[in-house]
This record gives sequence, structure tokens and C-alpha cells, in this order.
Amino acid sequence: MSQTVILNIEEKIATLQLNRPDALNAMDITMINELLEKLKEVAISEAEILIISGNGRAFSAGGDIKTMLQETDEDGFNRVMDTINEMMMTLYALPKLVISAIHGPAAGLGFSFALCADHVIATQSAKLAMNFINIGLIPDGGGHFFMKQRLGDAKAKQIIWEGKTYPAAEAYELGLVDEVVEDDAIFAAYNKANEWLKKPIAAMIKTKKIIADSSRSNLLEILKMEKLGQTKMRESEDHKEGIKAFLEKRSPIFVGK
Repeated sequence: MSQTVILNIEEKIATLQLNRPDALNAMDITMINELLEKLKEVAISEAEILIISGNGRAFSAGGDIKTMLQETDEDGFNRVMDTINEMMMTLYALPKLVISAIHGPAAGLGFSFALCADHVIATQSAKLAMNFINIGLIPDGGGHFFMKQRLGDAKAKQIIWEGKTYPAAEAYELGLVDEVVEDDAIFAAYNKANEWLKKPIAAMIKTKKIIADSSRSNLLEILKMEKLGQTKMRESEDHKEGIKAFLEKRSPIFVGK
């Protein structure tokens, strides 16, 4: 049985790789469950830094559309959303320093996951999108929280509403990523990790914990609101049209309902 998430821990650095390359590392139910399990392993490990990356041509194309179509009943959808929310809370509260190493697409839930890191690195060819709006949905996985943290209310709303795909350089100018490198995000992530390991990292982790603890209740509330909002949006005509258009590889025609 193939692993959809590969975790490796060597001394002070853990690496977590999303491993559905044929699906551009889109997050299906199996991957979401494995991510939660592996993050819990990292939390109790001796590692002090976690590097997250994707196998193949992408970091993550977001939530798997087939999963959305399979979980049409309310109970099934709620279970998926609860697991996503637990995954994001676990990553956000992780007592380690976290680096996202992005190449190729990082979209939707995949982008929310990347933005949860303490330092976000993207290659020049990376494509970044909070693009839920294009299928009539709202960001989940704490997307509202992380966009607001990095951009402020007004700009976060604009970018979420646009659903635009940003090249790495433009994302850097906006503040969505912290570093842009030519072609090897993993190499850059290891450089950043080794730089951090030469610092008083226990103090850095303590600062992270204080800031995370002070914002934890806000993230939890946003995750709850995203779950409720996503449930409502899944019932909308615009979402049904967005999914239909996606599967038919055409532009959607939204009616605002």
C-alpha cells in the first residue's frame, strides 16, 4: 500500500512530503488522515524543525474534487471538515518551527496548508492561488485566518474574491510568501533550517508558542465558521455549476445563488 504522506526524521530536522504526484498532491480523505497522524508524530519527536514539500510537479493542487463529489451526505462531509480542522490546528500549534517549500501549484486547501508555516519559500515557477471562489466555495483549512494574518482584512478579501493565480514574485510582493528562490525550494528550506539551528531555537519555539496560543481561539472560531459556511455553499447553485464547469473544462456561469 502506497503512502500518501512520507515522513522522515533525521536528528533535529523532520521532512514531510505530500505524495500523490499523479494527482498533483490533491488532498483526498486518505491523505488528510495521514497528514494528521504524521503531524502528531512530529509533535512528540526530537525534531525542532519541520520542512513540508510535495512530490512530483506540485506542492498541492488543493482538496481532491473526487473527494468532494463522494462526500455528498452531510455526515460524511462533516467528518472530512472536522479532520481538516484538526489537521490545521495540529500544524498551527506544532511545537516546532515549520517551513513550507513550494514548487508548482499550491492552491485552495493546499495553499492554506502551506501558509500555516512559519516561513514560506516558493520557487520562481510556483503558482499560488486561494481559488475556492472559482467553484463557488469559500476558503477552508483556516484560509481566512492565514490570509488575514499576512495581508490584513481588506487585501485578504480582495484576493479571496478574485481567486487569481499568482506567480511567486507577485505573491512575494504581496507578502503571501517569505522567500523566492530560483529552482530548489527544498535546498533553500534546508539552508533556512540550518541557519535556525545555529540560533537559540528553544527561544524561537517559545515565541512561536506564545503567539500561537494568543491566536488559537481565533483560528478555532474561524475553522468552525468555515465549516458552517462551506456546508451552506455546497448547497448553492453556483457551487454545482462550478464543479460541473470544472469537470467539463469550461468557464463557469454563476448566477449568485
